[in-house]
Amino acid sequence: MEEKQTTDRYTLADLENWSAVAGNLTPPIRLGVFGDPVAHSRSPQIQNAGLRACEINMQYARFHIRANELRSALLFLRRLDFVGVNLTVPHKIAGFTQVDDTDESATRVGAVNTVRVSNESLIGSNTDGDGFLRAIRTEFSIDLRDLRVMIIGAGGGTGRAIAWQCALENCERLVLVNRTLERANALAEQLRPFFSGPRVLGPTSRLQAAALDESAMRTQLGDIDLIVNATPLGMNLSDRSPIPARLLAPHHIVFDCVYGSSKTALIRAAEEAGARGANGLSMLLHQGASSFSNWFNREAPIEAMRGAL
Repeated sequence: MEEKQTTDRYTLADLENWSAVAGNLTPPIRLGVFGDPVAHSRSPQIQNAGLRACEINMQYARFHIRANELRSALLFLRRLDFVGVNLTVPHKIAGFTQVDDTDESATRVGAVNTVRVSNESLIGSNTDGDGFLRAIRTEFSIDLRDLRVMIIGAGGGTGRAIAWQCALENCERLVLVNRTLERANALAEQLRPFFSGPRVLGPTSRLQAAALDESAMRTQLGDIDLIVNATPLGMNLSDRSPIPARLLAPHHIVFDCVYGSSKTALIRAAEEAGARGANGLSMLLHQGASSFSNWFNREAPIEAMRGAL
């Protein structure tokens, strides 16, 4: 049978009728990403390159699954011959409550971005923190432990994973910014034991929560090296920057977890300010490689996956 690749988007209705919809595809779809939106996702390019490099006879596809459809989609996944899926916006926190078991990477964050199917059970993991750590090292040749970090959107699944990684790496300072300040405060309380020791000389606190408004952020930014956007702002071309350009300075490093075919408003603002900036493609690559290792219990072919980007 001739090989038929797919770049289509599938839906919950397709999963419900999977053998009729995708039963004749070669190689079979046994991996995917659930998200809303999902059309922009470059995970299929990365993962399919990895599968080909390792001569694994299956393919990875996009699934447009809405928030109220996640539970049903995961139920179908148990019964179909899938190896696993990635979860992206808006499913990472909801997914944590809808899998059968989680490993430590997901349990501490309270969010799942990687699901492995094992004997009709769903095992949740979180590779975002590890992907972020490797991306910062790759893009800026610097380690998290040496940085004072501000995370914008610390209440979401991606932001929480990055905050935990910063804590585990014992970064110099961490400021959690969120639209709902209560969520940032709650996360700060969880992370406080990691920041009890003195690192920075001076009056600034090593761990703080702040509201998502200009004056609160301006107060913090003099003592920040790395600014991370973990909100979805930037996924649409019309989106504004999550932080006003006038607050950025040349000493800042800016990492936008959003990636796309054109520069986000935040990355453009960083360039205007003379700051170094990078988008989320390298994080996507490294968290995807960790997902691959999770599914197949083997080293991911990172160069083949990087080439596909």
